[in-house]
Amino acid sequence: MGRITLDKVTKSFGDTNVIPPLDLTINDGEFVVFVGPSGCGKSTLLRLIAGLEDVSSGQIRIDGEDATNLAPAKRKLAMVFQSYALYPHMSVRKNIAFPMKMAGVDEAEQKKRIEAAAKALNLTDYLDRRPGQLSGGQRQRVAIGRAIVREPSAFLFDEPLSNLDAALRVNMRLEISELHNQLKTTMIYVTHDQVEAMTMADKIVVLRAGHIEQVGSPLELYREPRNKFVAGFIGSPKMNFIEGSVAAQHGAHTIGIRPEHITASETAGLWQGVVGVAEHLGSDTFLHVHNTGLTDTITVRVNGEFGLRHGDTVYLNPEMDKLHKFDAQGLRIA
Repeated sequence: MGRITLDKVTKSFGDTNVIPPLDLTINDGEFVVFVGPSGCGKSTLLRLIAGLEDVSSGQIRIDGEDATNLAPAKRKLAMVFQSYALYPHMSVRKNIAFPMKMAGVDEAEQKKRIEAAAKALNLTDYLDRRPGQLSGGQRQRVAIGRAIVREPSAFLFDEPLSNLDAALRVNMRLEISELHNQLKTTMIYVTHDQVEAMTMADKIVVLRAGHIEQVGSPLELYREPRNKFVAGFIGSPKMNFIEGSVAAQHGAHTIGIRPEHITASETAGLWQGVVGVAEHLGSDTFLHVHNTGLTDTITVRVNGEFGLRHGDTVYLNPEMDKLHKFDAQGLRIA
């Protein structure tokens, strides 16, 4: 079991309140991602759940039991950090076995768990190597294997992929998602990368300045962002925002339209502008369009074969049923 409940949890460092009263329920078996900009409190919140930081007030319950003042080792949670924190003089096998050895698990059980974890993580052929003989992705898998053998109620990941290059991040993202499908264990994952959040999560928790801005599935946050902050944070490239008379025509202070919900034409359209930078990504091209009279730049996602270049005139047509409307406070208008 791995149901985790936060009831009016707060955290202060001296006079600075970094987590105002916060309520959150993470259900057994869910893959939940905490996402938000740097300094939003996502890692602090994870450390509160792990017991690595003391709660200033409120209660943390794990499977219904009060864990607020429990030591980290008593919470039945396993944490995977940004740094691999492997012992360089030990083999992969001994690194994975270390937490079991400290817990007094007998050798036969240790061997069984190590072999199962190694199989799940494609590490069987590397058990007798040392960390220095492994790639970054393999080392991160060893750190995850060390967490798996503890058989925790939940896994806590603190930006585990940020030290890897882009290709490895994609591979490890897939591997962690597949691992979750195999283990069916609760996972809480912290990242500032909204692409990781969108592709991995069952449920996303968007944080800003310690507050929860919205909780929902990736598609819920994409389709129905509660406010302008969430709308601008979820989605890549980010949503275009337009104010002034155009927004007022739609009964809003601000309207938002995603780059993929605008079509571009060389001949006619509702809005006219000039192509600035064109980012060619193969199957897609991102046009950054200037001089539309709406906002400084509008980003448009078009087919990779679209022929316009820097300085060309382009016409834009937004999909009107995909407009997002916000009031002066940045809140969604239904």
